[in-house]
Amino acid sequence: MNKPFSYIHPQAEVADNVVVEPFVTISKDVIVGEGTWIGPHVTIMEGARIGKNCKIFPGSVISAIPQDLKYKGEKSQVVIGDNVTIREYVTVNKGTEASMKTVIGNNTLLMAYVHIAHDCVIGNNCVLANNANLAGHVEVGDYTILGGSTNFQQFVKIGRHVIVSGGCLVNKDIPPFVRAARHPTTYAGVNSIGLRRRGYSTEQINEILDVYRILYIRGFNTSTALKYIDADIEQEFKRRIKLLDGSRQSAVGLSLQSFFAVFVLRLRRWLAALSETEVDALVFLYQQKKGFPFYP
Repeated sequence: MNKPFSYIHPQAEVADNVVVEPFVTISKDVIVGEGTWIGPHVTIMEGARIGKNCKIFPGSVISAIPQDLKYKGEKSQVVIGDNVTIREYVTVNKGTEASMKTVIGNNTLLMAYVHIAHDCVIGNNCVLANNANLAGHVEVGDYTILGGSTNFQQFVKIGRHVIVSGGCLVNKDIPPFVRAARHPTTYAGVNSIGLRRRGYSTEQINEILDVYRILYIRGFNTSTALKYIDADIEQEFKRRIKLLDGSRQSAVGLSLQSFFAVFVLRLRRWLAALSETEVDALVFLYQQKKGFPFYP
């Protein structure tokens, strides 16, 4: 273990083959697993639990106390899995009494200037691009990619295999397997490319597309859409959309273009249900330049 010009507290548990570059500070009650590299000017504070073969780049601060006025000094932790890469100037805050820990899963990449606030849970194999900022209690599912300069409101849940476009401001839950983009952040389709990379078959992807057509394109509200999904979709797949049930935040909605498409679909259904006399009345009103009656 190299430690020139660095400070490692005697009560810290650092594996023998960990490389500690100059000007690193490691406080007490810290555990660092085998094969990890800690770059210059990194600060690791009390309560950090860092797995094997991680790389922590210069300027990062791990397990600082939460930026939460309710924090009363409880002995909380930051738990980081194996093979995690933490790039320059990342900040990861420890948990509060709500969950007592902030968690980052295995094989996750945190690019430069990412901020992970207290009590967040990041899944395995995730990528958080530069300047992604997560407020407290945010949950991110496995294999999810958060674009650069994205911001996430506290308590938001992001499903598995999601990709969020750069610059998004996210204040609602994002269900699994989708792309989220635009301003405000809206549903932008299924993450089919990511799913193929993860080994999903065309049949499985089509099943996911069917679910989100019901949820977003057919014009139902969420509760009605879930009833249709419950009736039409196999039990194994219904388990995958459980994020929508009991969410603290509502799910992201449609873009303006998609909303217009749903409006046209509803209008067509409404017109198709009219009797011949009602159609004649509509034509008469239009000819009188009084316009159509308000769409119900």
